[in-house]
Amino acid sequence: MEDYIPIAALNQYCYCPHRCWRIFCAGGFVDNQYTIEGTSLHDRVHAPGEGQREETWQIRAVWLKSERYRLIGKSDLIEEGNGCWYPVEYKRGYRGEYDNDELQVCAQALCLEEMTRKPVTLGYIYYAQSHQRQPVELTEALRQQTLETIAAVTQLLQTGTMPSAIYSPRCKGCSLYSQCLPKVKDKLKRYQESA
Repeated sequence: MEDYIPIAALNQYCYCPHRCWRIFCAGGFVDNQYTIEGTSLHDRVHAPGEGQREETWQIRAVWLKSERYRLIGKSDLIEEGNGCWYPVEYKRGYRGEYDNDELQVCAQALCLEEMTRKPVTLGYIYYAQSHQRQPVELTEALRQQTLETIAAVTQLLQTGTMPSAIYSPRCKGCSLYSQCLPKVKDKLKRYQESA
């Protein structure tokens, strides 16, 4: 499946292109408190199984694949109710500040649409610390952003060209911060320009 894009790569790219490059091109992943908590959550969620919850059929740890978009990844939970399918992505913490999680749900929905041949108009993100589900409406704008991210990640994986490390508030909790040191690189660049 080397020519398929991991759905998780879309989430990482949307969060930070440099982080995506480090993980998927350079193979340099480092854990921190947040990634360990996320891995622990997914270890519990990814126990394969299915069952009925009221009127909803639930399937855990389903592999999703799209030939059209060349995507592959494991879902946390797929639900079906009233003839409608929707993905549920589990995340540690509280509601996310950025749209990378919504984009991941949309990519899962694209795969699910292709696999079931039915439209998927809604997905969910379940935040473990708040025990809340956030609905994700799969709008045309979100779908377009997802397709643009698929194209960008495809380009990144094919060329292996490293995007610049740019400091932003997102760097605060990043497990790879000590690898890319965006503030240091910015200072070095300013120093070289002034010299």
